[in-house]
Amino acid sequence: MSVALHCVFSLVVALGALFPLALTGQTTAQAPVMDNRASEPDDPSAPDYVTQMTRADFDRLARLTPSGRNATAPSILFVINCADGQVYYANSRRFRFHSDFARATYLTLDAGDVFLRKNYTNERRRFLLGTMAWQPRLERFTYEFWEGDLLTPGLLAYAHERLTATFFAPLTFKANARRHEEIAAHLPDVPSVRAEEALPATTFLPLNPGQAVGILRLVEQLPPPQPFEREDIVIFKETPLSTTPLRGIIVTQPGAPLSHLNLLAKGWGIPNAYVKDADTRFRSLVDRWVTVVVTEDGITIEPAEQIVESERERALSRELRLPRADLRWRSLTDLHRQRAQDVIRFGAKSANLGEVAQARLPNVTVPRGFSIPFAHYKAFADRHGIEDRVLALLNDDQFHHDPQTRQVELAKLRDFMVAAPFDPALRRAILTKVRREYRGVGLFARSSTNAEDLPDFSGAGLYTTVPNVRDDEALITAIKTVWASIWNFEAFEAREAARIDHLAVYPAVLIQEGINADSAGVLVTTNPFDRRDTEGIYINAKRGLGLRVVEGRRVPEQIIYRPQSDSALVLTRADDEAILTFDIKGGLKEVPGVSDQPVLTAAMIRQLGQTARAIERLFGGVTQDIEWLTYQGRLYIVQARPFLERGSFKSP
Repeated sequence: MSVALHCVFSLVVALGALFPLALTGQTTAQAPVMDNRASEPDDPSAPDYVTQMTRADFDRLARLTPSGRNATAPSILFVINCADGQVYYANSRRFRFHSDFARATYLTLDAGDVFLRKNYTNERRRFLLGTMAWQPRLERFTYEFWEGDLLTPGLLAYAHERLTATFFAPLTFKANARRHEEIAAHLPDVPSVRAEEALPATTFLPLNPGQAVGILRLVEQLPPPQPFEREDIVIFKETPLSTTPLRGIIVTQPGAPLSHLNLLAKGWGIPNAYVKDADTRFRSLVDRWVTVVVTEDGITIEPAEQIVESERERALSRELRLPRADLRWRSLTDLHRQRAQDVIRFGAKSANLGEVAQARLPNVTVPRGFSIPFAHYKAFADRHGIEDRVLALLNDDQFHHDPQTRQVELAKLRDFMVAAPFDPALRRAILTKVRREYRGVGLFARSSTNAEDLPDFSGAGLYTTVPNVRDDEALITAIKTVWASIWNFEAFEAREAARIDHLAVYPAVLIQEGINADSAGVLVTTNPFDRRDTEGIYINAKRGLGLRVVEGRRVPEQIIYRPQSDSALVLTRADDEAILTFDIKGGLKEVPGVSDQPVLTAAMIRQLGQTARAIERLFGGVTQDIEWLTYQGRLYIVQARPFLERGSFKSP
């Protein structure tokens, strides 16, 4: 059986911009022509990748990484597509991560943890992902994989065969973990070295110099026994593929030069070093506040007798963000009477949708609705002592330091709010309006807070939507559920990281007519896979209601539409084995669907593209993240918000 059968192909309908460059080069190892600069600028004329590597290509596409005291070495990312054996040597000055490259070239649409899980810890994987590097000490080229990559002898043999067939010089496998050494021992025909052999005679390597103050943690096995806190400085005996933000990182294994952990540390601007014996050398300081200093000359870790924050942290503490809110406005306000500037009364989700409704775009409908402004949440919170409860939690050390405690206590707070009595006068006003204007209609209760769509904080996906509400009691409970969702664990953690004052956050509730969609999805008025594509619009779509697409639980139809050329690139077809639709009793239900069939017609793709650009113009040319649906041939817009690349595509 072919070694290639160890890998599995995952469907992408079109590969778009992939254009293999058949280049040839020398066949003997020579030191690359590079100096010791810390980084190199991207050459705009350089390709995204090559599939046959020459020495000149290596010099042009590689970036420099630390390799010892005051020294750097050139390294380049490679991706082996197990489906067809194609090797891509990525322009590593242009792409930081393997996932960045694979998405930009439409090899895959997977991102984040999904991409990592499928391709590093899965024997039957789509891609083999590693790094090619020139090793000055060995005077040869090596290739390597992340320390935790669950390689097999078959996968390593396959990688060696494909890389040696496409690289201009002899290659040696560098084993970054004991597991990799054991695998290499089963393959005598694959030249290999241990990671230590490639390093200078040192037990220290400054991967990212810097200084930090935090609590020193020691992780001897993965996964860690408890989640990390933002102030942790962690010594890793086993190197993780990724981690939540930390104050500092120390690894006891040399690792791959372009590993995710190293690159994340650089992006966060935190100290990061390889210290061979860090677990024993600094064990007496574990669980204490320390000051860590990493320089080219070495590392020092000393007790922090007095906690000294960095200038940036002091600035952040002074700049606790207070989102604006008008707490005087109490009127239940129809959506079509709202404008974007009403964000201070109803939140951006509701106010922006009101702006779209007022624009009366051709062939576009905004479902009717009305908003319960911030002031009514404030009155509810005051009546039931919510602020005092939150203050007590914020002043509790265990709540502050233990994520599991935060999860439990925030869930208790939400349960208390949903069970709390509702203001009788407000109840009468809401139900009177609903009975008069929305009789027999399934309603959505949607969150719209003042802590969303801020210039550098999306808030996407943090709060709760209650769909297809059909009776009076369910609607009142849904409103309290939406109010309580500002204390969702994920929302609390995101605001904490963004330095947003929790007690200044207010939710409005948008009560909106539900449309039992034939198809639904989101679009972004840019190409999120390739930001150099100035024309592309990303569209995803699914039959029925789009909540599973929003939640990332189903594969949608995904399309890049280019209006100027009126062309559509289909990236995936929808996984429509089950379709979400309204339940006549309220809520949603699943019904059988059909997979691998087009969801959108050419005419609807074209209309979505035209509408997307019109909404973008309406909001001053700012890139938009738009939620849409269709019913009986009509296009409905149910959300428009600024698109922040660091956020998710969608919030329900």
